[in-house]
Amino acid sequence: MPDQHESASILNGLRLCLPVAISVAAYGLVWGVLAGQAGMTVAEVAAMSALVFAGASQFVALELWAPIPPVWSLIAAALAVNLRFVLMTATLRPLFGHLPKRAALWRMHLIADETWAIGMAEVAKGRDGAAAMIAGGLLLYVTWVTSTVTGRVLGTGLEDPTRWGLDFAFIAVFLALLVSLWRGIGDLLPWLVAGGVAVAASLVVPGKWYIILGGLAGSLLGAWQSTRKQAP
Repeated sequence: MPDQHESASILNGLRLCLPVAISVAAYGLVWGVLAGQAGMTVAEVAAMSALVFAGASQFVALELWAPIPPVWSLIAAALAVNLRFVLMTATLRPLFGHLPKRAALWRMHLIADETWAIGMAEVAKGRDGAAAMIAGGLLLYVTWVTSTVTGRVLGTGLEDPTRWGLDFAFIAVFLALLVSLWRGIGDLLPWLVAGGVAVAASLVVPGKWYIILGGLAGSLLGAWQSTRKQAP
């Protein structure tokens, strides 16, 4: 059982993540509807949301989805989109490095951009950021799985998703993600490189590989920039 201090940190994490959970539910519903239009079953939607739990990666996966999913392409796309987590885990080691591997791994699965930011802000204030991070992560996890499955079920009644503007939802979500992830002018170069490589690849490489190549180019450049800044 958590002590009084830990209980307070858990409640604080839930409070801080509640506004985030509302927005997650909104685009989770959209993703569920689009997943149905892409041919995913309710079981596939539930499994992907529970096992992947990464909105950006799942939206990219819809662009690559097929009756026989290209597994390696999906894995490569997920790695490209989530390469930033490699850098984020370095900041989490002091919080979770003392735990047994199994306990640490399921906690890492719950980490999202928003919960990481909230947790690290709590650490900077001298509070229990780990408890707040995991409590918020659990809230977002349940919200994401529930909203995506709900969207998939409700979406079966939408014969023409373009009538409701859902054909633009994929672009709108990523524009919103870009705005939320913007940290300053230093982000501009990786984004331009990612976009340039993606456009060039779409002209010369068949299929959806431009998504993976653009994501990898931008992510690697961003990682190199971050490493260079941290170097003495």
